Amino acid sequence: QVQLVESGGGSVQAGGSLRLSCVYSGFNPSSGYWAWFRQAPGKEREGVAVIDVKGATTYAAPVKGRFTISKDSAENTLYLQMNSLKPEDTAMYYCAARYGRGWTLDANGYAYWGQGTQVTVSS
Repeated sequence: QVQLVESGGGSVQAGGSLRLSCVYSGFNPSSGYWAWFRQAPGKEREGVAVIDVKGATTYAAPVKGRFTISKDSAENTLYLQMNSLKPEDTAMYYCAARYGRGWTLDANGYAYWGQGTQVTVSS
């Protein structure tokens, strides 16, 4: 059974930083992906960043250069370092995972989800 548990959300002023963590279990693929998504009130869930089993990454345009996705396979933990935060980054952030091949930031492509952690950025 795959489980994903996020932590690290909170409130921060614009320009500040936060690091989100996601501890996962039951997911140890030979091919697959981990990702971070976010969803603001009244908006669709959007992909933020993806990392594959080899550590290659891709980012959505709004966060490129400010956010960094990484993972520690020994600790079964996924991270999202968020710098230069903006009020528009305010959202519930979710980690997700999928088996198989093919890069995607489409939430429909991910079978496993955490419960989310709230990030609030004030101006």
